[in-house]
Amino acid sequence: MIGKVQSFDPESGSGAIESEGQTYPFEIKDWVEGVPPEADDEVRFDPEGGHAVRVGLLGVSREEPKAVKSKYLAGLLSLLFGWAGLSRFYLGYYKVGFIQVLLTLFLVYAKFLVFVPQWGFLEAVLLLSSKFDRDAKGRPLK
Repeated sequence: MIGKVQSFDPESGSGAIESEGQTYPFEIKDWVEGVPPEADDEVRFDPEGGHAVRVGLLGVSREEPKAVKSKYLAGLLSLLFGWAGLSRFYLGYYKVGFIQVLLTLFLVYAKFLVFVPQWGFLEAVLLLSSKFDRDAKGRPLK
């Protein structure tokens, strides 16, 4: 069948697909693509027992995804604002960015100021040396 992803919760790994006026729940274990589903994705699936199984993107190609974000901008953001996790937010790694902000606040509070800029510097080196070459959705960086 063909349907559209109504919702998907990455934390629980479950979502719902609407097709022909009916809603079919699915689990991430039934997802066959390399990238996670998003709301409004058109999908093909097999209904079994009221659930969607073997769920995949409709008309998906197996080509390498196009680069959307720049590694040079991410590296610059990391050099200038690495202490705030700005490059991680830019690349879509929101949890890691939030953890960086919390760690920075802790280090400032504990007066370990020498460690604050080091995370951003090391991250910039990794970004610019191509050791860290994909965003959170698995797309390559420009």
